[in-house]
Amino acid sequence: MDEQALIQAACRGDLAAFNQLVLLYQGMAYNLAFRMLGDTEAAADATQEAFIKAYRNLGQYRGGAFRAWVLRIVTNVCYDHLRNLRRRPASSLEDMAVDAEHVGELVDPAEAPSDYALRQELGRVIQQAIARLPSPQRTVLILSDIEGLSYEEIAEVMQTSLGTVKSRLSRARAKVRDYLMEHQELLPGRYRLQDDHEP
Repeated sequence: MDEQALIQAACRGDLAAFNQLVLLYQGMAYNLAFRMLGDTEAAADATQEAFIKAYRNLGQYRGGAFRAWVLRIVTNVCYDHLRNLRRRPASSLEDMAVDAEHVGELVDPAEAPSDYALRQELGRVIQQAIARLPSPQRTVLILSDIEGLSYEEIAEVMQTSLGTVKSRLSRARAKVRDYLMEHQELLPGRYRLQDDHEP
């Protein structure tokens, strides 16, 4: 079945069809949750909770991009989780360990181990920069630059205007760039700006 047929069947109560939709979107949903929360267990819990909410609320789906509808639910679950953390913080988001498994891309057998290590290190620093962003900016940046959603899709996920999406994305990118410039010592050597006086 194609996606639309699966959606229609799921809306009629077909659990197998809904499970197929889960398989289509669980990777994207988990990646969004992981990058918003910075913790593998919390991301897995949020993803599971979001799909349970999606199944229970299929009657509220009014058409349009199903992916955006699901990601909006994931985003809201993550916001709820972050609000709960603020009420009873165990550790700050910035201090949470970043799981290297989710920072880099898949291993390329042609890639030298040293290049892989540098890429992983750069990924960790970028994730630290993303984790420091305010939640709305972080979400827009993840949806755009990591998940590849269009401005229109992001506006639908976040239930906001295109102008707001564009301004949040611009501010988020600027803050990540500023963080990387201020913390060049954390970057692998090849990504640092060289001082003119250095040999």
